Amino acid sequence: MGIPRVILPELRRHLAVFVKPDPGALAFPGARGGPLRRGNFNRFAAWPQAVAAIGAPGLHFHDLRHTGNTFAAASGAGLRDLMARMGHDSERAALIYQHEARGADSAITNAIDAHVDAERSRHDGGNDGQAGTLAPAG
Repeated sequence: MGIPRVILPELRRHLAVFVKPDPGALAFPGARGGPLRRGNFNRFAAWPQAVAAIGAPGLHFHDLRHTGNTFAAASGAGLRDLMARMGHDSERAALIYQHEARGADSAITNAIDAHVDAERSRHDGGNDGQAGTLAPAG
């Protein structure tokens, strides 16, 4: 799997600072040099400090995967290529990301807004659609 060029400098820095030089060293070791454990990752590992340092409270580690998958789908990659990159055996997840990347939801939302705005304008006689406008009752 390819690694995007834009993250290589930071990845090299991470490897130089945090990874031991022996061939079996972990790329992302825990605080004591062993493997990261799921139960401690969000509470005691560097994640909380990293999230605070970038000013992104509430950011979860899995959000990074979601972002990467969204970017991959936006590249126009095919279903099988997305599945391979994401590590999924099922087409379901890849289809969800492809749908998001197509912007269909945004297009639908914009079409609904345009329709409602046009109807309001037609019925309000050109009113800006603000609440509180008096309408004739009778």
